[in-house]
Amino acid sequence: MHATDSRGQPPAFLQPQNGNGHRSSGYVPGKVVPLRPPPPPKSQASAKLTSVRQEARATFAFSPEEQQAQRESRKQKRHKNTFICFAITSFSFFVALAVILGISSKYAPDENCPDQNPRLRNWDPGQDSAKQVVIKEGDMFRLTSDATVNSVVIQDGGLLVFGDDKDGSRNITLRTRYILIKDGGALHIGAEKCRYKSKATIALYGKSDEGESMPTFGKKFIGVEAGGTLEIHGAQTVSWTLLARTLHSSGLTFGSYAFEKDFSRGLNVRIIDQDTAKILESEKFDTHEYHNESRRLQELLRIQDPGRIVAIAVGDSAAKSLLQGTIQMIQDRLGSKLIQGLGYRQAWALVGVIDGGSASCNESVRNYENHSSGGKALAQREFYTVDGQKFTVTAYSEWIEGVSLSGFRVEVVDGVKLHLLDDVSSWKPGDQIVVASTDYSMYQAEEFTLLPCPECSRFQVKVKEAPQFLHMGEITDGVDMRAEVGILTRNVVIRGEMEDSCYAGNQCQFFDYDTFGGHVMIRKNFTSVHLSYVELRHMGQQHLGRYPVHFHLCGDVDHKGGYRHATFVDGLSIHHSFSRCITVHGTNGLLIKDTIGFDTLGHCFFLEDGIEQRNTLFHNLGLLTKPGTLLPTDRNNSMCTAMREKVFGNYVPVPATDCMAVSTFWIAHPNNNLISNAAAGSQDAGIWYLFHKEPTGESSGLQLLAKPELTPLGIFYNNRVHSSFKAGLFIDKGVKTTNASAADPREYLCLDNSARFADNGIGLTFASDGSFPSDEGSSQEVSESLFVGESRNYGFQGGQNKYVGTGGIDQKPRTLPRNRTFPIRGFQIYDGPIHLTRCTFKKYVPTPDRYTSAIGFLVKNPWQITPRNNISLVKFGPHVSLNVFFGKPGPWFEDCELDGDKNSIFHDIDGSVTGYKDAYVGRIDNYLIRHPSCVNITKWNAVVCSGNYAQVYVQTWSTQNLTMTIARDEYPSYPMVLRGINQKATFPQYQPVIMLEKGYTIHWNGPAPRTAFLYLINFNRNDWIRVGLCYPSNTSFQVTFGFLQRHNGSLSKMEEYEPVHSLEELQRKQSERKFYFDSSAGLLFLYLKAKSHRDGHSYCSSQGCERVKIQAATDSKDISNCMAKAYPQYYRKPSALKRMPSMLTGLCQGCGTRQVVFTSDPHKSYLPVQFQSPSKAETQRGDLSVISVNGTDFTIQNPGVLLLVVDACSVPFRLTAKKVFSLADISRLEEYLRTGIPPRSIVLLSTRGEIKHLNISESLVPLGLAKPAHLYNKGSAIFLGFSGNFKPSWAKLFTSPAGQGLGLLEQFIPLQLDEYGCHRTSAVRRRDLELLMQTSKAH
Repeated sequence: MHATDSRGQPPAFLQPQNGNGHRSSGYVPGKVVPLRPPPPPKSQASAKLTSVRQEARATFAFSPEEQQAQRESRKQKRHKNTFICFAITSFSFFVALAVILGISSKYAPDENCPDQNPRLRNWDPGQDSAKQVVIKEGDMFRLTSDATVNSVVIQDGGLLVFGDDKDGSRNITLRTRYILIKDGGALHIGAEKCRYKSKATIALYGKSDEGESMPTFGKKFIGVEAGGTLEIHGAQTVSWTLLARTLHSSGLTFGSYAFEKDFSRGLNVRIIDQDTAKILESEKFDTHEYHNESRRLQELLRIQDPGRIVAIAVGDSAAKSLLQGTIQMIQDRLGSKLIQGLGYRQAWALVGVIDGGSASCNESVRNYENHSSGGKALAQREFYTVDGQKFTVTAYSEWIEGVSLSGFRVEVVDGVKLHLLDDVSSWKPGDQIVVASTDYSMYQAEEFTLLPCPECSRFQVKVKEAPQFLHMGEITDGVDMRAEVGILTRNVVIRGEMEDSCYAGNQCQFFDYDTFGGHVMIRKNFTSVHLSYVELRHMGQQHLGRYPVHFHLCGDVDHKGGYRHATFVDGLSIHHSFSRCITVHGTNGLLIKDTIGFDTLGHCFFLEDGIEQRNTLFHNLGLLTKPGTLLPTDRNNSMCTAMREKVFGNYVPVPATDCMAVSTFWIAHPNNNLISNAAAGSQDAGIWYLFHKEPTGESSGLQLLAKPELTPLGIFYNNRVHSSFKAGLFIDKGVKTTNASAADPREYLCLDNSARFADNGIGLTFASDGSFPSDEGSSQEVSESLFVGESRNYGFQGGQNKYVGTGGIDQKPRTLPRNRTFPIRGFQIYDGPIHLTRCTFKKYVPTPDRYTSAIGFLVKNPWQITPRNNISLVKFGPHVSLNVFFGKPGPWFEDCELDGDKNSIFHDIDGSVTGYKDAYVGRIDNYLIRHPSCVNITKWNAVVCSGNYAQVYVQTWSTQNLTMTIARDEYPSYPMVLRGINQKATFPQYQPVIMLEKGYTIHWNGPAPRTAFLYLINFNRNDWIRVGLCYPSNTSFQVTFGFLQRHNGSLSKMEEYEPVHSLEELQRKQSERKFYFDSSAGLLFLYLKAKSHRDGHSYCSSQGCERVKIQAATDSKDISNCMAKAYPQYYRKPSALKRMPSMLTGLCQGCGTRQVVFTSDPHKSYLPVQFQSPSKAETQRGDLSVISVNGTDFTIQNPGVLLLVVDACSVPFRLTAKKVFSLADISRLEEYLRTGIPPRSIVLLSTRGEIKHLNISESLVPLGLAKPAHLYNKGSAIFLGFSGNFKPSWAKLFTSPAGQGLGLLEQFIPLQLDEYGCHRTSAVRRRDLELLMQTSKAH
């Protein structure tokens, strides 16, 4: 594109410098584009070359005379231009004044709005898919209409702005194969302080096998090179929130109902609860054949309470034996006018209300002629639940070609209302939203379309579609299980145009749909990039580097990188896309905020090479994160085994250890910040922290200042994870950083094969880098946490949920994380060391099918477990049957014979687990840790012992498949057989946990190893054990001691062991380097005694790892098992070196978490309220009716109503009234509810005793109900309401049938909400916003 040069005009907006020295002709978000100094030249040579080129251009092809003539010409032009500039300037002033006064514009220009720049010219390139547009210096265009071009390049100071209107009436679509912005070019759609109001779409078109592929960027992209500016700012909206009330399948609490049957002769009847739409009675009365059936129907209608909904439909025929008394009952109680004349095989249907009269009755009849009724006799009426949900009841009857059909439907109508936590008045009819799964399967996430809802509050929306699944909207058992609700629609859209199906080389063996979407790539030294409230749909490609939003090797993009206005993306909606959500690659200091990633392939929020630091992810939502093909960690089982191009030789990848790690948040370096994010459904993990041994990918070879595993974790606050198939939060060591080779044929960047998975049947697992010798030793702590085994979220079968079983608490059906035998564990101990303290466990009850325990261990664990694992100040709720479980042979545990299984152990510091203070808990059959006073707990498969414990790390050379047997001298009949870690490796490793100051012998199932190493692990100074190793009697030895420096593999302070002539001499000299070989028994004895201090959590001493090396010389190849000769010769009587403590009595003081409720909005205060509502039988037994408020119980013993009034604006809670009303005094209760409740009050009501008629329904409507409730013949009623000008989502009524109670109900009521009208004396402290501010200052 060519245009007149505008350099002589005064700039209307500040022009920032870019990397190539051009001026960017745009504004800066807010008012001024953030300035950034030009990037340094790539090298001195390139800088010099640039200078030479500029100099050459300045003097090219002119002689001295010509140059003098040109100077004179320019001088004359300057005088002329001075006058012209003055005239233009004066004219511009008056034009600007006219514009400001509204003379020449329909509204006054705003200097913050890019489309109101007076230097812009309207631009309409038309519809030409061959046109290659170049917008360059002097071109300042305002796009005002739809356009289709081949490509757009914006460079050399060129500017493209999307036009807007004050009323947002424009709808502009730009179709192009790509947009490239570089060298001072700029693209603007709206601004931070002048958001785009109209509808704008950039549609990227083209197929992978057609058209030109641009260097670096490829196809179908928006690319920002050095010096480029990309500013897109759509209309601001609440990006995502939470449900504030449970959304039930079908939109009704008890579900929708549909029934149809042929030849169901007689009158088919349904009785429906008018308050909940629940089917109460489902009966068929054959009134064609039997008079008694007619009488039975008459009695059913007689006993119904006023207000009940009745639906009736004829099947086949119903008139022959229909008695007049029954007809009269239907007329009197249901208002029917057609029942009297019902004839043979007439189709008749009715929907009416008991005692509602003819006005409440809808009925229809059709005659039977020629085997047909000529259509349906259809009756239908609309109703509302007490929660305000509109529903219809339909009954129909008809004959079709001699076949009689009758049926019923109960379903929502005119949309389903959703109650939300935040003000969503910015969401509009027609917008698309997504509601996250709150079950094990992420595939229960559902999309909905918003409907107009004039009756909705600003915290409510109405959706067109009926939900298929249950979505929790409650804080349940103290845990926030409210489903995330995100809005996908934005008024500014970047989308890829897609084909109908997969084609060409786009991994069609795995996907049957087109995955070649658009992509946005930003490269280093851009001038300014800020994206906010933009929808990206059908973006990303199954090719490396092609992601919806990709910051590619940008370096520092905040103040540290010279950006006055730090780079961010905010409020994006990335959905139905094909490769990740946002990729941060070699980029630091980026803010990703309020962004949704829904229905995407591969890791969603992805930090790539392991060098990315100081990035902040704040309040983002990722859900439905599905497998992709790009990296091994993205792949599922089938992709993993099929994609073998990058492995070495014939290696077949192992999915569980090489792949299957796709995560919503993939954090490749700990120095990043995660604040208030939600991972609401991933195929594998929600949040995965990993530690690269070295930078990978295009960052390979860069040096980090510190190893990632030694770098402190950035801010991690208030993040939530659920509905991930394998793991919630996982912290493990990393990925393979070497290319495939004969030595290691696995693919580059596959999972490191020491990785382990937890899953949603396991609350939390912490894994260190492994154990000695891989790990230096570390400590991880979990505190102030709540673990719930079986919550009141029973789940909903469907989506990917395959498993349903019985709960251990109440034996109700519920969805399960694995099949019904899978052992559920709250906290799983892996290797450690881990400290668990001030935690509470609730609802862990086994079933006949499965073990369920609060604390457990990794099943089938071949690794080690350290005795330094410790637990203190934990609390177990009343529904915890197994505090701990060590596993037993059977499903999932298999034979329980792996080394880690046998050595499972932890330290109960204060006795809060076992009742024995300072005791160790191990597996019941582990005699290496026992003494005679130990206490068996058979139910746990555990033994509790006192003592001091450590580990011996034994490594042998060139002894594949060698099994080690270790026996303690006090229990030789109970040896431990260890298979070894990496049994098939050249250097097997064994690491038993042992009791200190005891003797042990070691034996083998094959020839004794010629070289063996014994390391002292977790030994403090002067700790010791004696070991005897089995060797052939003719063996000679060289035994040496040394300190191994593991960081460089060197040895220091080496000493030789010398032989002695007897065991007694060895015992006298146990502090010296001596050994004794009993050739008759074949045992080499020596003492392992620590000489140096051990610091902190290190496995080894401060001087290094104390190591004994044994080199044995023998020509024997016999099996070296000396058990028969060693014992009873070396047997010792069992003894306890440390006295077993007495069992504690009384409750544990200060145990458990101090926090009662864990929510995703911790800046809010919630009031825990529990109702205990006994049945008639329980009441007769003497059980009390209780309302518990924040742990304070209020009871009622006699039949009546207990009413509590709580100030909604006080924290902690303030009770303002407690009233008890007898059932005979209900009128006084009604009066009090109408006039006695002060404003801004929470109302808590519970009944006791049978309710014949509780006439307070009208009084409950102002307190929160949508309509008067039916309160006849109830067993119990519970009500939560609010007195004020606001109807909160938590206002609810619960009732039970006569004779039944409601059991235990728990609610968490928010306090001090602005909507209550509370007067605050100080601002609410938002810790999340404080932390966000802290990260920006740290940058």
